[in-house]
Amino acid sequence: MTHTRDIGTRIELVPMDPHFHDITIGLYLQDQGGKAEYQVHSYSSLPGVDERLDFVTDAMVGLGGMVRGHEGRLSFPCGGDHRLACRRLFLEACKLDPKTQLAPRPLQVFDKKAGCDIEVTAIGSGSYRVSAEKDDVARRISAVAGGLIKLGQMEDMAKDQVQFPCGQDHDALVGLLLVRAPNVRAVLREDEQTASRGQLTAPSQQE
Repeated sequence: MTHTRDIGTRIELVPMDPHFHDITIGLYLQDQGGKAEYQVHSYSSLPGVDERLDFVTDAMVGLGGMVRGHEGRLSFPCGGDHRLACRRLFLEACKLDPKTQLAPRPLQVFDKKAGCDIEVTAIGSGSYRVSAEKDDVARRISAVAGGLIKLGQMEDMAKDQVQFPCGQDHDALVGLLLVRAPNVRAVLREDEQTASRGQLTAPSQQE
């Protein structure tokens, strides 16, 4: 990972923002007295870049349940880093059209392979149970639970249960991850392809 002295450790990168002049946007992690805080940043000096970064930051709040702090830095209410989940949240936020209404996503998603809705229910202390409308789709339930584990760095409690290591609920974050969890392999391939399109550059190298 690349280290930047002033804004922290870069943990994710969108090399070409599709909604704002193909600028590069990075997500940086800082340790603030044992509390994980994130900064959305770009080296671009184009007019309007601050507004674009504000939208991405607001999207991470609206979609992932994060909170704004000092100088626009983001954190989870529990104070944990939830690094993989935050990376996914950042990538999804950057994909959104700026005109999109920002609201948490539901804790259910239609799974084509199961042919029914898959639902995730909070059961306390950061734990969630995955269930389905049908009784004969145990493999799909297990697959979705596995997708949540991979995307959100959650812990495997049972075939149909996962848990955040912080022991606190993050419903909005789970709703966001659930959209991608049924097809996690395709998601990871997409991330690799996106990352190969470019890399963060200094101001002198950007228009």
